[in-house]
Amino acid sequence: MTVHFIGAGPGAPDLLTLRGRDLIAACPVCLYAGSLVPEGVLAHCPPGARIVNTASLSLEEIVAEIAAAHAAGKDVARLHSGDLSIWSAMGEQLRRLRALGIPCSVTPGVPSFSAAAAALETELTLPGLAQTVVLTRTPGGRASAMPEGEKLAAFAATGAVLAIHLSIHLLDTVVAELTPHYGADCPVAIVWRASWPDQRIVRATLGTLDAAVGTEMERTALILVGKTLGAADFDESRLYAADYDRRYRPVGAEPRFPEAT
Repeated sequence: MTVHFIGAGPGAPDLLTLRGRDLIAACPVCLYAGSLVPEGVLAHCPPGARIVNTASLSLEEIVAEIAAAHAAGKDVARLHSGDLSIWSAMGEQLRRLRALGIPCSVTPGVPSFSAAAAALETELTLPGLAQTVVLTRTPGGRASAMPEGEKLAAFAATGAVLAIHLSIHLLDTVVAELTPHYGADCPVAIVWRASWPDQRIVRATLGTLDAAVGTEMERTALILVGKTLGAADFDESRLYAADYDRRYRPVGAEPRFPEAT
């Protein structure tokens, strides 16, 4: 018996990995976060599967469901939205399951920032503008405290593209902290429910964002800030440069990889 933690992607049911789909189809028990995982993903569950919406369950109740499946020798598909490597609360579940001796596996999913960038038809790392993307959020509310040093201003000082999660309710604070570093004319995009049928996008600058957003705010909106958003004036990468000597495209009389010629 194995508990398969599966990243269910950002929302669209077809943005699910083949491995994730096949694992769901093979598991007689499925636990999913109903507030974020679309029901379309559950269509892959086998007939007669026990399907449990964990949105209203405590961590102890979730572990109890898994332990019961383990005792019955039934594999479990544990679905979380997006990708499991960030803000999934998978870590605390793994810790408990390992203590109980219950085998686990992890299958990655499409993260929300990738879906948002796709919706914007934007490459976040453009030569000469930005080569780093920082995934972060703001402190406050009931969320976990931010470690000392992980501040928006510190990240903004690098000029990196910021993908700011779970922070739409603090939009004024975000704009105030970022404007001194990026400037009021820095492009911003807010994407609500990336890849869902009701996806919404607002494009603006730090200086015009407040007026552009108005009252359209939802908890799961993602804020993207950086010079690469919609940029047309940027350097071209070295990947296709005529003088770039590559293993499969050798250049010059003495290429670095002669065996490939």
